[in-house]
Amino acid sequence: MVTATTAKESEATLIGRSLCIRSLRHHLLRLSGYDVNVLLEGESGTGKELVARLVHRVSARRDGPFVGVNCAAIHESLLESELFGHEAGAFTGAEQATVGFLRAADGGTILLDEVGDMSESLQSKLLRVLEERAVIPVGGTQPVPIDIRVIAATNRDLARAVEEGTFRRDLYYRLNVIRLDIEPLRRRREDISLLVEYLLRQVATALALPVRSVSPAAMAILMAHDWPGNVRELGNVIQRAYVLGRRPVIEPEDLPTDVFGGATEAGAEAFAPLQVALRDHICLALEVSNGVRSQAARLLGIDRKSLWRMMRRFDL
Repeated sequence: MVTATTAKESEATLIGRSLCIRSLRHHLLRLSGYDVNVLLEGESGTGKELVARLVHRVSARRDGPFVGVNCAAIHESLLESELFGHEAGAFTGAEQATVGFLRAADGGTILLDEVGDMSESLQSKLLRVLEERAVIPVGGTQPVPIDIRVIAATNRDLARAVEEGTFRRDLYYRLNVIRLDIEPLRRRREDISLLVEYLLRQVATALALPVRSVSPAAMAILMAHDWPGNVRELGNVIQRAYVLGRRPVIEPEDLPTDVFGGATEAGAEAFAPLQVALRDHICLALEVSNGVRSQAARLLGIDRKSLWRMMRRFDL
């Protein structure tokens, strides 16, 4: 999945054919006309920040700032100052006043990533900001009006956290106006081959190397892996294969050993993803070459007769 600047572009740049991706496309188009808070829920590495950027870029706030804050990555003692800003002299070492992330996002969108890790005290203060549309800096007394849209993201089940008493119910309802669930990669395996093709082009551009392809055998392994790190892990695997591989086609031996487990456990069933991967390769080559078979065959590294036989085999 990648970012876009308009609602029309967002539909074209979300990579995948799964129900999850189709649903995200639909919601992005619908959200483009409404300035409401959004809650993104999904495992780490599923692309929540990319979806948040899409929500921002298809909105009326697209020309305003987009500020992303990882609440889990900032120590609790510092997070309040980072979010709300502080006045000079508010605490030891605060020699100059700061505006904070919330005021920096004025007129645009703020992403509060891993919002479920926020302390109860900060939850209360964030709720006040959302209710009053104003921020009081640490050490200050006067509220500063702000105009922001909040996108919250978490890898936790916030509804369960509310029931367990670890997350404020009123804040949950403030954030959860629209909730988008992003499925893990293991539940949308039909997206893997398209993501691999996209990542191959991205890595080739970043490393200034020729675009490589993935052999059907290697693709079958990628399709069978459970991807606990989701799209982020897949990207790392493709980058590693580019750096360590020496051939135009990535083979199984170019992949890290920890991705072989799924293919081993799948046994005979692993052959089904191989057929899916091969058909996807052919379809993508034909699409890129605008249906010119000679060019598609060249991209696939086969002759035209072989391509023709494969097209007949898959009824293309």
